[in-house]
Amino acid sequence: MKLLTTLLAVFCMCRVVSSQNGSSPDRAERQRSIIKLNLTAPIVKNYAVQYEQVINKFLSVAVSGRIMPASTLPFKNEIKNRIVKEDIELVDDIVDKTKFSNYALTPELRFYLGRKGYGRGFYIGPYYRFARYKMLKSNLSFDEGDDHYTIDLSGKVTAHTGGLLLGAQWFLGKNLGLDLWIAGPGLGAAKGTMAGVSTPTLTPDNQEELRKQLEKIDIPLTKETIYVDATGARIDLNGPWAGIRTGLLLSFRF
Repeated sequence: MKLLTTLLAVFCMCRVVSSQNGSSPDRAERQRSIIKLNLTAPIVKNYAVQYEQVINKFLSVAVSGRIMPASTLPFKNEIKNRIVKEDIELVDDIVDKTKFSNYALTPELRFYLGRKGYGRGFYIGPYYRFARYKMLKSNLSFDEGDDHYTIDLSGKVTAHTGGLLLGAQWFLGKNLGLDLWIAGPGLGAAKGTMAGVSTPTLTPDNQEELRKQLEKIDIPLTKETIYVDATGARIDLNGPWAGIRTGLLLSFRF
């Protein structure tokens, strides 16, 4: 909430500054607020919007919000290939059956490089992103020899990243336009926990087999600390976090 309040205050200050610069016959100079809808986000089951406030010819500030409602993961097979050393039932069930959700908040600065400016042309944009990913509670069933047990799974990961976005924005008419995020690589750190509660109580043999399966999970560059006891298991995750921003947004200037 403190971050959101600060961002709102910055936007209000920017509007005051822009209004003091006087009017201009150029529509882009007069209409310095831009609201956008990310057209490509639904491909990966996300919904995202951005608000941009133009400060002057070469500078603007923006904030993006993204949410993914509870859903199974996109690109399941690619994810499984990246995080396991071999095919294991536990990971298959987690990726195929468990639902996940996430949200992110991304403030950024934009520096426009062309002559037209005022929110038009090529730009570079340093940004910071806060994101939280949740694994919703899910019951997974397993058979180990003559034993049958279920694990009630849940978890969350919090990530902080910073990066640089390269893009271009242009307008198709009086108010409508397009914002192309060409590439915005980011790097940071993440920390989280995945926990499972077992029913019934795990026998020592069940615990050992569950530990062996969990040890086969290998998330690149991430430190995984595994705890297993009679009540279930927990994995603590800690390590770097990387991503890239790309997309095409429909813009409305006002």
